[in-house]
Amino acid sequence: MSINPEHMRMVEALLFAAKEPLDIQSIAARVPEDAELPEILEQIQKTYQHKGFNLTQVAGKWLFMTAPDLSWLLQEEKETSRKLSRAALETLAIVAYHQPITRTEIEEIRGVGLSRGVMDVLFEAGWIRPRGRRRTPGKPVTYGTTEEFLIHFGLDDVRDLPGFDEMKASGLLNTEPTGLFDTFEEDAATPLDVEENED
Repeated sequence: MSINPEHMRMVEALLFAAKEPLDIQSIAARVPEDAELPEILEQIQKTYQHKGFNLTQVAGKWLFMTAPDLSWLLQEEKETSRKLSRAALETLAIVAYHQPITRTEIEEIRGVGLSRGVMDVLFEAGWIRPRGRRRTPGKPVTYGTTEEFLIHFGLDDVRDLPGFDEMKASGLLNTEPTGLFDTFEEDAATPLDVEENED
């Protein structure tokens, strides 16, 4: 079945104008019901694959991003105030690769205590959040990465992290970062509530 050019133009316009990545449901709500969205998105990807920006899927949503080989052009503009300390970078990596994970487990992996400020920086960046409580004595809060983390680092899924499969195969990772917490209870506490409750 051939793609309706007008439907493709509509989807392009939506993606260009969007202030944030769009999921397929958001796009579908604004275009005719008979628009073949999977095919349209695939065609737009092909159309822009050798251009200055590409259509990319991150965190299950779609957005236009600068072509990876041209990112150096925007290096100055991309400077952010999120200059993470080594402790924050290590903590973020541990959470990303081992989620859902408790504060105590993070400290065990790093081999040092975790200051409140390190977690605060990651919460403020929007890259980690409480994910639930482990069903063990004390019901410790567990942490995981967020959709903002995936979008910032251009990932569609946590499994797209560099070397994830290799690390899992070597036994360095013992959890699946799927976001499905079968042995956890979701907790509606805010990050600050979690921090205060942990002390």
